[in-house]
Amino acid sequence: MIPLIVANWKCNPLTLKEGEELVSTIGEGIKGFDSAEVVICPPSVFLPSLIKGSDIPFGAQNCYSEEKGAFTGEVSVRMLEDVGAKYVILGHSERRKIFKETDEEINLKLLKVLDSQINPILCVGENREEREQGRTFEVLGDQLQKCFLGVSKEKVERIILAYEPVWAIGTGQSAQVSDIGEVRVFIRQFLSEKFGKDSCERMRILYGGSVDADNVHSFVSEAKMNGVLVGGVSLKANEFLRLIKTA
Repeated sequence: MIPLIVANWKCNPLTLKEGEELVSTIGEGIKGFDSAEVVICPPSVFLPSLIKGSDIPFGAQNCYSEEKGAFTGEVSVRMLEDVGAKYVILGHSERRKIFKETDEEINLKLLKVLDSQINPILCVGENREEREQGRTFEVLGDQLQKCFLGVSKEKVERIILAYEPVWAIGTGQSAQVSDIGEVRVFIRQFLSEKFGKDSCERMRILYGGSVDADNVHSFVSEAKMNGVLVGGVSLKANEFLRLIKTA
């Protein structure tokens, strides 16, 4: 299984032109490179234009749990499918913290995405206080229990899990490789008890949180993660290309 490298651009860049230039540089840099799978998740407003001009798979950073209706400001899974998106990030810590999304809301979105052809990237992770209290596995177990409610055994392996310790996102302080490996084992064991070992062994688990070209190899090789979810570095084309090839 080759590493999956997901770029989360968040609320960046400011213009479509900047986005097009970034995609063009990344696309040229990975042309003919088949040792990793690269996905870019820009702001949704840029998706239609960027998808048309590139062979790179694209994803959205969020979606709503309803297909259509009086939901001002929301974007549905059906709309993302129509413009050609292949992935969508769900439950990112910034969605949870800033926009107060709950596990129950994220679960409804996950179920809707699993009824489409789009691949969900589900984020889970503990904050600093929870980690210092030794509650990492308790918190992760609770998030997984609630977010996976109603998911069928037939669809569970389509879910891509991203472990993102909240205290490591954008801080320059990544988690220890040994701790990440323990989380990977915990997640697979926890979900195997619910869905069976075979399906959960095929599920991809990523790490996110201050990932860069200098530490990515340890996450993939030593912690045995199936890839990474990248924030700030994905906005710097040359650094992102170096990260991809290092992974």
